[in-house]
Amino acid sequence: QVQLVESGGGVVQPGGSLRLSCVVSGRTASSYSMGWFRQAPGKDREFVAVITWSGSITYNADSMKGRFTISRDNAKNTVYLQMNSLKPEDTALYYCAASPDILRVRLTNGAFYDYWGQGTQVTVSS
Repeated sequence: QVQLVESGGGVVQPGGSLRLSCVVSGRTASSYSMGWFRQAPGKDREFVAVITWSGSITYNADSMKGRFTISRDNAKNTVYLQMNSLKPEDTALYYCAASPDILRVRLTNGAFYDYWGQGTQVTVSS
C-alpha cells in the first residue's frame, strides 16, 4: 500500500514563500508520476503541477507558472513544491498524489491518480 504524507504548510504573508514536501512510502516513488493539487473552501479541487517519474519533465497550471516549482528526489522518495510570491488566493489545502501513468505528461485530472495524501494547509494572509 502506497502512503503519501505532506508537510511544510503554514501561515505566510503575501509575497512570501513556502516549500511543501511529500514523502512516499510503501513503494519507490520512481514508479509514479507525482502531482500536486489544491482545494480551497467551497471550491473544486484544482491541479497545481505534475512531474514525471524521472523528474525530467514538469507541467504547471497556467495561473502558477513562474511562481510554483515542482521537483523530486527519488533517492529520498520525496516530491517538493516550492511556492514563491504567494497570494491570498493561494490559500488552500494542498495535496500530493501518485499516478502509475508514467507515459503521459499532462496528468491534470485527479482521475489519473491512484493515491492521495491527507493534505497540508497553506494560508496566505497579512
